[in-house]
Amino acid sequence: MGSVVISLDAELGWGFHDLDPAPTDRVEAGRRGWETMLELCAEYDVPATWAVVGHLMLDSCDGRHADHPAPDGWFDRERGAWRDREDLRYCPELVRAILESDVDHEFASHSFSHALFGRPETDHEFAAAELERSVELAREWNQTVDSFIYPRNDIGHRDVLAEYGVAAYRGRSPTPDGIRGLFDSTVRSRSLLVEPAVDEYGLVNVPASLFLFGFEGPARTVAESVWSDPMVTMARRGIDEAAASDGTFHMWLHPNNLTHERDDERMRAVLAYLDKRRAETDLTVETMADVARRVAVQGIGGNTNSVDGRTIAPCHRRVAELGDGK
Repeated sequence: MGSVVISLDAELGWGFHDLDPAPTDRVEAGRRGWETMLELCAEYDVPATWAVVGHLMLDSCDGRHADHPAPDGWFDRERGAWRDREDLRYCPELVRAILESDVDHEFASHSFSHALFGRPETDHEFAAAELERSVELAREWNQTVDSFIYPRNDIGHRDVLAEYGVAAYRGRSPTPDGIRGLFDSTVRSRSLLVEPAVDEYGLVNVPASLFLFGFEGPARTVAESVWSDPMVTMARRGIDEAAASDGTFHMWLHPNNLTHERDDERMRAVLAYLDKRRAETDLTVETMADVARRVAVQGIGGNTNSVDGRTIAPCHRRVAELGDGK
């Protein structure tokens, strides 16, 4: 029985606070895209893993974060240019909308302040502070952090994730973004399915299959004018592959990718097709936590195994708890 996973990096301004200049269209589209994705998921009853930047759960902040061991300048934009842009820095009402949805979404973490875990400036202390604050906020909201999505897919400090009880993370996609990924999928018939596995830290790596907005700009406009939306074509291919097998197809995006109506239509087409194939087959829709639970139940992490030829330790406590349905 195959499955489809959809994960979202929910970040608003935090996804761009360290960039100069920040992309205005995407910065301003964050709230609109968030609401649109919640509506579309509800329309098609599709649960997703929503990885939320922890700072968005706050009601207010002085921007100083005196006890946070971030590098110098990390919070400058919050204190300066965006001091009066609370709409980019907080959104407890949008987080609440995820939790109160009739759809059984998963609440996950995207770090506290969109820290880049794979960069040299993100040391162990900084990474631990990001997880600790995220877990604290989740607890205040009666949530757990079972899944983690690395900002900009910059993977690092997996030991910190294990230390703070995270069960799963989104690994890098084996499929390239953009036109190369489209070529590999359509011309070379490269599979879009991924195989979740337990890593040496006892975490379940749920690799991404496809970034749904990896083919944009003029190339997208030309492709749509001649054929159809190439990302919808690839998404349908991945959904069909999952429906015909016992593999996993993992799509991801940011709410702020939905900057125009045609972006909404892309997501509507993908979710409508997913709903159709789910009704016709045994295909299921899972969250990342569901995948971690399934991996635990199947016993992948219950004993010593190997991943890419390396010996791994027994699956860590949180994955085992998920396997017990906790």
